[in-house]
Amino acid sequence: MTTVGSALAHPARRPLRGQGGHPISNAGRGAGQEETPRVTQGLPQVVFRAMSEADHAALQSAVDILERTSFVERLAAATGRRIGFAGRMLPPDAQAFAAAAARRSLETALHVAVSSLAVTPRRDGGRLHQRLAAVSGAVGGAIGLASLPVELPVSTTIMLRSIADIARREGENLADPEALIACLQVFALGGHAEEGNLLEGGYLALRGLLAKSVTDAARFMGGRAAADATAPALARFLALVSTRFGVVVSQKAAAQAVPLIGALSGAAINLAFIRHFQRLAQGHFTVRRLERVYGREIVYGEYARMAGRTTAAEG
Repeated sequence: MTTVGSALAHPARRPLRGQGGHPISNAGRGAGQEETPRVTQGLPQVVFRAMSEADHAALQSAVDILERTSFVERLAAATGRRIGFAGRMLPPDAQAFAAAAARRSLETALHVAVSSLAVTPRRDGGRLHQRLAAVSGAVGGAIGLASLPVELPVSTTIMLRSIADIARREGENLADPEALIACLQVFALGGHAEEGNLLEGGYLALRGLLAKSVTDAARFMGGRAAADATAPALARFLALVSTRFGVVVSQKAAAQAVPLIGALSGAAINLAFIRHFQRLAQGHFTVRRLERVYGREIVYGEYARMAGRTTAAEG
């Protein structure tokens, strides 16, 4: 950036030129633009790269998904009834049971992530994963809460593979441990304790909260063919994610525990469950793709502006 001293010393700086010697104009810069530092004749220059209209729209869609996606609303739509607030309907012992199942399911998903996601052929299996999740949910709906330790790891693994497909479509390299951890991070994005209390502090605040544990977990996993969930770096990461994932699992379990919910509604609940996390994954990996193109500072700034503008309009 230009300092006061340099501005006084060089009042008529030459414009930065591109291919063919044509000057690059800085006119028309606005929100959501990338700054790329350049050096010309020993002086720092900045070239602004505008976010394309398509990417701007994609970011707005991600904001809408990540700031206002509620699993409870999906449950209501799936079952045709308002289930109150599901997490509160479970007694404390049942909530602890659901939380433990969520943690074990994430440990299972972690092993799947390390052992097979990077070599899975690229394909769009979204609908297949939804059908498999529905079948798994039908079993859970027929048996009830007791099926959770068996049904949830299956559903979570199915969801993880669907999340990985979305990550690949958005340009992630799943041979990179950080990308694998980003897939598991999606399970932390859906845990809202109140219907109107979505992502306390927002998605960016949650990314900040998880940043160190994500980095440590990815560094630990680098070059390993298997993951030890008891290793401190992975244990800290899984603890943070499972706390939030457990909220949604409690909501799901409570909905399936409603008398006469049955296998049919159990399938509908699990379908809502996987669609919820597929949507969150789409938003999450859209933001990450744009970060790689425009830089984190630019994308975060524009995300915050969009989220603040929308929130103000709704309030």
